[in-house]
Amino acid sequence: MGSNKQRVLLGMSGGVDSSVAGHLLQEQGYEVIGVTMKVWPQDCISRAEDKCCGPQAVADARSVAHSLGIPHYVADEADQFEQTVITYFASEYQAGRTPNPCVMCNEKLKFGNLWGKAQALGCDYIATGHYAIIEHPVAGVGDPGRAVLRKGIDPRKDQSYFLFSLRQPQLRRALMPLGTMSKPEIRGIARSLGLKVADKIDSQEICFVPGNDYKAFLRSHLGEGEFRRGKIYDVDGNFLGEHEGIELFTIGQRKGLPGGSPRPRYVVDLDPETNRVVVGDADD
Repeated sequence: MGSNKQRVLLGMSGGVDSSVAGHLLQEQGYEVIGVTMKVWPQDCISRAEDKCCGPQAVADARSVAHSLGIPHYVADEADQFEQTVITYFASEYQAGRTPNPCVMCNEKLKFGNLWGKAQALGCDYIATGHYAIIEHPVAGVGDPGRAVLRKGIDPRKDQSYFLFSLRQPQLRRALMPLGTMSKPEIRGIARSLGLKVADKIDSQEICFVPGNDYKAFLRSHLGEGEFRRGKIYDVDGNFLGEHEGIELFTIGQRKGLPGGSPRPRYVVDLDPETNRVVVGDADD
């Protein structure tokens, strides 16, 4: 029997946000199919178990999908994740820049690769539990119109920044039902539905970095020999000390710098050509 409902592929991390997004989409009349991206090989023990890409996430997402009465699939994106997110993450640090892996994951995987799977399942949209608002164009004759990305109304939770690189075709087929809600409201809905993830703590860290120790992650990923050691100077060119690798620094960083200054010092420049780390005052 055919359904005339529009079908949505919902990215489910096993957290409270994507779980409630599924319920809201059902209420809005969509037919929802859940999918969880598996981004680590099965034999990888060192990864953080409880993160949005660990084995627990798949189990939690499956349980929520069962509660909502929707089908649930697991998409194995481990190879793509390694190529597009992890390699980017490491190479940006090596180039003296600070990466944002979530932006890359959203653009290339969640709203990129996943679209092929959505189409195969006959879906019209991809939905996520992001705190952002997408205003869809009202269908005009011969004019597809522009979709507009706006901030979520809860300023402490807004995630529109992580979606800045999405292009029009991606935005037009994206749904984000949580953008007009606050976190307490969302937890309240999860509790009223009896979802076991209602009180699951928010993930604040980079999902693939155990314990949020990105330096340890880079060491294990790149290997100790890949680190570009060099010297630390102040803005006037005075030598302050040696460092273990520019990969371990980021602009604006304050911790881990040589002491002996009456005022706090910050990293103000990283030069991958000479492996110099330059530090200065807050004004610099």
